[in-house]
Order: sequence, then structure tokens, then C-alpha cells
Amino acid sequence: MRLRQIALAASGLDESVEALTDVLGIEVGFHDPGVGEFGLVNAVMPVGETFLEVVSPVRDDATAKRWIDKRGGDAGYMAIFQCDDYATHEAEVTRAEEAGAVKVWQGEHQGAVGVHFHPKELGAIVSLDAMPTWDDWIWGGPDWRQHVKTDVTTAITGAEIASGSPQKLAERWGAVLGEKVVRDGDGHSVIECPRGGRLVFVPGETGDAIVGVELAMADRDAFAARAKKRGVLGADGAATIAGVRFIPTPE
Repeated sequence: MRLRQIALAASGLDESVEALTDVLGIEVGFHDPGVGEFGLVNAVMPVGETFLEVVSPVRDDATAKRWIDKRGGDAGYMAIFQCDDYATHEAEVTRAEEAGAVKVWQGEHQGAVGVHFHPKELGAIVSLDAMPTWDDWIWGGPDWRQHVKTDVTTAITGAEIASGSPQKLAERWGAVLGEKVVRDGDGHSVIECPRGGRLVFVPGETGDAIVGVELAMADRDAFAARAKKRGVLGADGAATIAGVRFIPTPE
């Protein structure tokens, strides 16, 4: 299993995508018409072999609109994990349900299968997906590799999830994903996905939510300069866009 894609919910799709593509040095690879089922429009941007998505509601009954309203603005929305293969995916979904995760959607498209679990107990929608092959990512569009740009940002390496009870939330995610919770050097609870990506659980006071995306960088100076020019660079070196901190990881 690996962390393959992170989705943000934003009221303004174009504004958020413009800021993300500029600061991270990436480009849009796909607009998925399938998200219309959920009352959304979206943009999917490859970041190396990983993906960043922004979804924006176009119906008042869209779950993403309720999420934005609940969070008081744009926010992290979904973490999508790729399982090793179809057989593994079936076993992972069964285990997640046995751990108490509530299935809210299941679908298939061009050989990609996905199951979404309710965010109430997790602070985000968690999706367990499998592809025809390990290198595929159907949700990225038919020609996503042609849109990969790694001059500034090379990969999504992790997500920060905030909670008033971070250890408790980490254990809940660990049970759903079937992975062990460990402590990092800063004392945070961490889940390391065996084939790439990590989840870091940090203290927060505004409810459980994805609050940060960790990034591997090729050009940290360009990232910082672009974020500063846009007025989104924080004193800690992270850029805040669509309610989420984008955090360059140490080299």
C-alpha cells in the first residue's frame, strides 16, 4: 500500500489550482467528469508519481460543500491509498470495515476500483483503490505522464492530520489501514505506508482534518520565492493554499 493522492476541497477551483501550479511548479493533467456524480468539478495534478487533486462543489447537496462549511473554509478532504493488487484490495477493504470504517461509495472505471470510507471517524475521506497494474493511476487521466513536471516539486511524501487527540486518531487510522503507529523524533504519532508515503498526526483544536501535505523538492528556493510572491509563505517555510500547509521536507 502507498499514499498515492491527496484531495483538497475548495470553494474556488480556478484560484486554488492557479496558486498550486505556480508555487509547486506542476500542471493540471486531468479534469475528471466522473466527479459530477458527487456534485463536483475537479482538477488532478501529477506530482512525480503521486497526485494532488482539488475538488469544488457545484451543488448545494455536495458532501464537499458540507465539508467546507464545517471546516469554515477550504480544507483537506481525502487521502487515497493504492493497494498492491485486486486481491490485496479486497482484503484491505474487508479489514477496514472490520475496524469500524463505514463504506460510503464503491466504484469501478477502466479497471480501477475504489472504496470510500466516511470521514466522520477519520477526519477525512479515506479511499482504498487498486489499479490494473502498480504503475497505473486511472484517476490521473489517460495521459497524466505527459503532464509531470518535477523542476520544483518531485513528490508528495506524506500528509499531516490534526486532531485534539492525535494518538487516538492515529490508532484509528492504523486499524483501518492495517499499519503500525510509531513515534517520530518530534514525538508525533506516525504511520509509514510500506510502499511510500506517511501520515503524521499533530495536535489541532479545530476538529480532525488533513492540514498539511509534505513534499519532496528539487528547487526549494523557487518554491519559497513563488510562495512569498503570492503572500502564502509562512515563517516556517511552508506555503498555505486552500486551507492546507504545503511543507518542504528536509533534504
